[in-house]
Amino acid sequence: MTTRTTYWLEYAWLDPHVQPGVAVEVAGGRITAVRTEVPAPPPGAEVLRGLTLPGLANAHSHAFHRALRGTVQVGSGTFWTWRDVMYGFAGRLTPETYHALARAVYAEMALAGVACVGEFHYVHHAPDGTPYADPNAMGEALIAAAADAGIRITLLDTAYLSAGFGEPPNAHQRRFSDGSAEAWAERCAVLKERDHARIGAAIHSVRAVPAAQLATVAQWADERRAPLHVHLSEQTAENDACRAAHGCTPTRLLADHGVLGPRTTGVHNTHLTDEDIALIGGSGTGTCMCPTTERDLADGIGPAVALQKQGSPLSLGSDSHAVIDLLEEARAMELDERLRTRTRGHWTAAALLHAACADGHAALGWDDAGTIGTGMLADLTTIALDSVRTAGPLPRLGAETAVFAATAADVRHTVVGGRHVVRDGAHTLVPDVPQALARAVEALRA
Repeated sequence: MTTRTTYWLEYAWLDPHVQPGVAVEVAGGRITAVRTEVPAPPPGAEVLRGLTLPGLANAHSHAFHRALRGTVQVGSGTFWTWRDVMYGFAGRLTPETYHALARAVYAEMALAGVACVGEFHYVHHAPDGTPYADPNAMGEALIAAAADAGIRITLLDTAYLSAGFGEPPNAHQRRFSDGSAEAWAERCAVLKERDHARIGAAIHSVRAVPAAQLATVAQWADERRAPLHVHLSEQTAENDACRAAHGCTPTRLLADHGVLGPRTTGVHNTHLTDEDIALIGGSGTGTCMCPTTERDLADGIGPAVALQKQGSPLSLGSDSHAVIDLLEEARAMELDERLRTRTRGHWTAAALLHAACADGHAALGWDDAGTIGTGMLADLTTIALDSVRTAGPLPRLGAETAVFAATAADVRHTVVGGRHVVRDGAHTLVPDVPQALARAVEALRA
């Protein structure tokens, strides 16, 4: 028997405008009707007071990086010194500890209004590189963790085969590598999609997958019409090494090996030439910006405005989880661009929410999510309009309030596929998320 529910939204962001009094009818996890100008809750309706958005999409996550929060903020350094600390935590993961950590991290995401996560997953094997009895034990732990936390996942299973151009994996990276792109593809082919989980692919970076094997990963994704993600030009050192090895930029190398295209998303896309921007935009390749991580690691500010103007759809991710707050990611993309250009208003609040919702879901292969509309997955995120951060502005300015004032702490409700996962700021499936996080992180320190 199909469960039918009506949600009454005090205010709803129906891209691009805010509407008061909206009734959303849900059956089988999907929206069956959206009715505007409903001034009071219908009898029996679930009432969501505040501003309701479509569920947010966190398009780039490394769940285990959440264990680094605070630790890597001590002292100074670069991306490369941060990476050394990250390797220490990666080396201590097991399928059991990864499940516990990811369950807590994904619950934190749900509390922040996230309905779907793109998990860029490269910790595949035991620390010495030996496959587990189930070669996909680590990926299965992540898929199970998302189910336990009540959100959807696109597992972006990642090819990570070398330490650098022409270099074998180092001791820390052995557990990331399948040995070859063909072996990676064979392992990934065993992964099965579920109602809450889709399988995509990722190329860790041009330094981590030899050029001759890039096409194998791209073809695997193309045959399955699956999303394909890649860390791209996050660091100038990678660009310099690519030019030395191949005589071209990483973007050109990816283009020449058939990696770019509408189902591909470049993550960061920070240090690009004009030709790179034209190649990315002209091919319809997406750009996932992760501003809180990019500034935490002192990576730089990517040319998101220019990329979008050339045709690259924008999505957002919390990446290393220095914070988990998609509203902050949206705000930071605009404010970082203001700092870089010393001008304001590069994106409207609606455009930034579109990146956090519809375009983020599309980047993860969920074209049927990210919009409050008939036939779409019933994902809803409600933000309080009466907190110390959000009180005062007119409700019709709810989108601006959400992007430029609210934080994840203002999320009151998260509904995923019609299921009320966060109610009145409390997770309904993971009773004590802070304690779950603390225990999972402590297990990795031991």
